[in-house]
Amino acid sequence: MNQTLPSVCSKVDGHSICFNSTDYPFYHSPRPTLIDGVSDPILTLAGPVLAYWALSLIFHYLDSSEWKWLQKYRLHESAEVQSKNLVTRAQVIWAVIFQQIVQTVLGVYWLSDDGHVDHVQGLNRIARYLAPVMAGIVGRERESQLLPSVSYAVYWWVVPTLQLLFAMFVIDTWQYFLHRAMHVNKWLYRHFHSWHHRLYVPYAYGALYNHPVEGFLLDSLGAMIAETVTFMNSRQALLLFVVSTLKTVDDHCGYRLPFDPLQMVTSNNADYHDIHHQVIGIKSNFSQPFFIHWDSILGTRMTRQEVESRKRRD
Repeated sequence: MNQTLPSVCSKVDGHSICFNSTDYPFYHSPRPTLIDGVSDPILTLAGPVLAYWALSLIFHYLDSSEWKWLQKYRLHESAEVQSKNLVTRAQVIWAVIFQQIVQTVLGVYWLSDDGHVDHVQGLNRIARYLAPVMAGIVGRERESQLLPSVSYAVYWWVVPTLQLLFAMFVIDTWQYFLHRAMHVNKWLYRHFHSWHHRLYVPYAYGALYNHPVEGFLLDSLGAMIAETVTFMNSRQALLLFVVSTLKTVDDHCGYRLPFDPLQMVTSNNADYHDIHHQVIGIKSNFSQPFFIHWDSILGTRMTRQEVESRKRRD
C-alpha cells in the first residue's frame, strides 16, 4: 500500500461509499510510467522483443552446453538440427528481426498512451453495477457493508483476470483457425506457412521464423485484436504480449523440462508443438500458444503416445 490520503466518497444506491485513492494492490504502480523516461506504450512494444531474445539466449546456451544430465530432456539429438532443418540459423535470426521490426512499427501506430486513469471513478462505476445485485442477494444492510470490498476485488482482480483470460482465448482462437487454414489450403501453405516448417526440428529463437505475411497475420494482427477487444491498457497489454512471447519461445525450445513453469501450466508445451513439426503430426496440434481446447474439440489433437503407437505400426 502507498501512503494514506483522504478517501473519496460518493453516493451509490443511497449509501455513502468511500474508496482510498491510494489503496492499490501489490501489482499496480501509481507512477505515470513504469520506467522513468520510457512511456508505457514504448515499453509494451520493447518488452516482447527483449523477452524473446532473453529466453532464446538461455535455451541457446543449453543447446551449446555439453551437460550430460540435459540429454534426457532433449526432444531431438543436436545432430538432427543440422541434418533435418532446411534453413540456416543466420537466415532465421534475420527473418525474426525483420518481423519484430514490422510489429514494432505497427505497434507505434496502434498503441496509444492511456493518460491519467481515475481508479476511484472506476471503482465507483463497478459499485453502481454491483449494488442492486448484491442488495437482492444479501439484503441492503449487508450490501452497504460488503460493497466497498467486493467492488475493490472485482475492479482490481476479477476484471483484469477475465480480460487476460479472454485475450488468451482470442489469440488461441485466431491462431488455431488461421494456422489450420494454412495447412488445409495448399496455396497458403506453399507460399507462406512452409517457411516455418523449414524448421523440422524447432529451436527457441526460431519460434517467430515465418514468412513476413504470416508473421503479420498470425502473430502481430492476432495480438492487436486481442488487446483491442478486451479493452486492455498498455500495462495489461505488456503482460499479455510478454507472456505470449515467452510461451511461444518455450514451445519451440526443443526440451521437455519437468521444472519449466511454462510447460507445467498447460498441455500446450514444447513436446506438444514438436509433434506438429514432424511429418506424422503436421496435420495435428494446430493450437498455439496457450491452450489446446480447439484441438481437443475439433479432433486435431495428437499425443506423444499416439505418435509412438503409429511409428510402431509403421
